[in-house]
Amino acid sequence: MNLINTRKKMTLASKGHSLLKKKREALVIEFFSMLKQSSSDRSRLYEMLQAAYKTTVLASTFVGDFELEQASLYMKDSSGINVGIKNVMGVRIPEIEDVQEKHAALWTLQTSTAVSDVSDAFSGVKETIIDTAKREQSLRRLILEIDKVKRRVNALEYILLPKLKKERDYISFRLEEMERDTFSALKHVKKKIESAENEQRLPV
Repeated sequence: MNLINTRKKMTLASKGHSLLKKKREALVIEFFSMLKQSSSDRSRLYEMLQAAYKTTVLASTFVGDFELEQASLYMKDSSGINVGIKNVMGVRIPEIEDVQEKHAALWTLQTSTAVSDVSDAFSGVKETIIDTAKREQSLRRLILEIDKVKRRVNALEYILLPKLKKERDYISFRLEEMERDTFSALKHVKKKIESAENEQRLPV
């Protein structure tokens, strides 16, 4: 029974080891894909920020700093983000969404074109910041998950499976040894029985 149970544990551990290795490979592929996108997001964000600040300087020249400050304060209070969680291959990934109130969009229609351009530019910057933050948080979660899966794979490969194999081999060896001992004992008993039968057959 111990041998049967040990073999079952080895089979289960081997399947788990194989599945974890596949999961680790999939996570690594996903990580490098997201890393490439994150690098692209960073470059795009830098370019958008430069363009937005240039737009702000031009708007300041046309309408003045006061109107720009008023617009920025109003927009700050009228927008926000929603944060949620989604599950990707067992990894909890943050899901961040931009929230814009309708009256903020209507308010920008009543201002000058220069202020609207600044608002549009920084709205785009905000969306890119959210996308970048979401991707970078996902990368951090993926790194942690890859490390966790790697530790489990190593534990199965270098600790549990060798231990179970050693137990299986030891039990098999002991069973074979017991079988040889039993065979020898039966052979000895058989000889004794045959010897006793031969003695009984001898004439008196």
